[in-house]
Amino acid sequence: MQAQDIMSGLRIPEMEELGHFFRSLPTSTLVGIGALTAVLTYWLATRPRPIKPPCSLLHQSEEVPHEDGGRRSMMGDPSKLLSHYHDDARTMYEVFQRGLHISGDGPCLGSRQPNQPYKWISYKEVMARAEHLGSGLLHQGCLPNPNQFIGVFAQNRPEWIISELACYTYSMVVVPLYDTLGADAIRFIINTADISTVICDKIEKAQVLLDNVERKETPGLRRIILMDAFDPAQVEKSKNCGVHVQAICFSNFTQKWTLHRLNTIYLSNTYKIPFFPPCAFLRNRQKRVFFCLSVQSVVYCHGGRIGFYQGDIRLLSDDMKALRPTIFPVVPRLLNRMYDKIFSQANTPLKRWLLNFAAKRKGAEVSSGIIRSDSIWDKIFFSKIQASLGGRLRMIITGAAPTSPTVLGFLRAALGCQVYEAYGQTECTAGCTYTTPGDWTPGHVGAPLPCNLIKLVDVPEKNYFASKGEGEVCVKGPNVFKGYLKDPERTAETLDADGWLHTGDIGKWLPNGTLKIIDRKKHIFKLAQGEYISPEKIENIYIRSEPVAQLYVHGDSLQSCLVGIVVPDPEIMPDWAKKKGILGTYKDLCKNTELKKAILEDLVRLGKASGLHSFEQVKNIYIHNEMFSIQNGLLTPTLKAKRPELKEFFKQKIDQLYSSISM
Repeated sequence: MQAQDIMSGLRIPEMEELGHFFRSLPTSTLVGIGALTAVLTYWLATRPRPIKPPCSLLHQSEEVPHEDGGRRSMMGDPSKLLSHYHDDARTMYEVFQRGLHISGDGPCLGSRQPNQPYKWISYKEVMARAEHLGSGLLHQGCLPNPNQFIGVFAQNRPEWIISELACYTYSMVVVPLYDTLGADAIRFIINTADISTVICDKIEKAQVLLDNVERKETPGLRRIILMDAFDPAQVEKSKNCGVHVQAICFSNFTQKWTLHRLNTIYLSNTYKIPFFPPCAFLRNRQKRVFFCLSVQSVVYCHGGRIGFYQGDIRLLSDDMKALRPTIFPVVPRLLNRMYDKIFSQANTPLKRWLLNFAAKRKGAEVSSGIIRSDSIWDKIFFSKIQASLGGRLRMIITGAAPTSPTVLGFLRAALGCQVYEAYGQTECTAGCTYTTPGDWTPGHVGAPLPCNLIKLVDVPEKNYFASKGEGEVCVKGPNVFKGYLKDPERTAETLDADGWLHTGDIGKWLPNGTLKIIDRKKHIFKLAQGEYISPEKIENIYIRSEPVAQLYVHGDSLQSCLVGIVVPDPEIMPDWAKKKGILGTYKDLCKNTELKKAILEDLVRLGKASGLHSFEQVKNIYIHNEMFSIQNGLLTPTLKAKRPELKEFFKQKIDQLYSSISM
């Protein structure tokens, strides 16, 4: 009976009783309740909502039967791999045609002069110029088939894209050439691919090509076509070499390009040449070709536009503000520089604490899938950072090297846009894994793309076994190349009989089906005592040292420990040294033994915090005062360290470091 009394007291009130209750309230209370209800309703209607992922984030890939442990994406048709996304865009030519149709002849390619706004060329005009240029190439004797290779030796600019599209339009193959590849590599590419025609941007590059012909190092080169104004002095030299030098002329806005006589995708990776089956964002010359092609093809498919920087990396920030891009492909090194620059400006403990606090609060939203740039934290702390990148960024895509989880997590919060991490290589058309939309957890490179399978194979010498979910990353699918041109030996080393591409990277499957890159097979070496070392893993830990901009970890089988070459950040190191009580110019600080000791201690501290073994820690370092760069031959065009060149360049310093260590 008592229980029944209690239950009857818990009954839901009748509407008449509720009405009586509200009528008994004073007017001020009713107004307050109404205001609170309105605010709550507005918040529910306008509150930020998380990005809806296309699949379960707890199950992003699955094993495929009869594929030796290969895994596929949970997105797309499980019965087959994706070879194209739109039926009307199966080739790069069709991709551009789709963009022309969708955009309604909207703006396509943009460039700017100093202190000027961007000027745009429409899709139709780009297509017309490409058709006329391609027609001119055919008139000069080029053949409209996939065995005709056309070199393009130029910095990224609208004419580069037009030359590329001209080749696609007439079934020819474009071969990118860059001066950063080096003279030997350029000669090798021209000779191996039997390139008879090269399109150049500047007369200086034409001069390099003419010198090669004059020395009989590229006897097959017969034609050079210039994008810029020509130098009449070159005419006589070209005649003597038997090379026809011509210029592209666009005049009177008639949408016709002509060649004026003065008298499958293919890419070089230094000395390995992959050969493939037929197949507004800001673009700058530091991006590898296939990384750019992958992103720009998506932009074309949606009728977007592409802006080019002025050609001076120092003006990149100015170009970003002028273009205000929505998509920004970027290498991890630039993200690291952005992160370090932001924190270097937080030059007091209070500012640094506030910045970290704001990032954690925004990071909590990001972890729940919410990406926005209009929170209170954005208005107070991050709006200037976002404005420095144009203020309209919706997507950043990074790849080509590992990105620190700390950097990735902070920038996802601070920039208020989606930051995707991709993994792949040239031989699989840039990407084979990609962050799943809605998964903003750092520390992995995403799940397999729907166009390929990924499996791990044993690397017993490093104790990595596929049965434990670890091993060398292998890729199979329509995005994998056919092989290296005229190089069957290297093709056999990279592609196995079943069509799996062996990347040389060591990966690990995470419980949610994403891939984590944990090591590199290629650069692994043994120390004298038999311990295996992965220098890139150590470098990726050490690079988080605040004063360090670049470093190179060295060791070999004749030595029992590691040493390092460290390049401090010229903007950050002086303040960092000042906190240690060390003063001086940048060059003086690089010679200071106390500062060297402090940096070494910081590296060892980071190594211990990341779980490095004692034999994986450097025992001595040399402080170098000049950045590794493409120009001095120590970095690749994608800003990766050239390890053999670094070893040779610092050979004397490395020997001195070892001789000074008392073991």
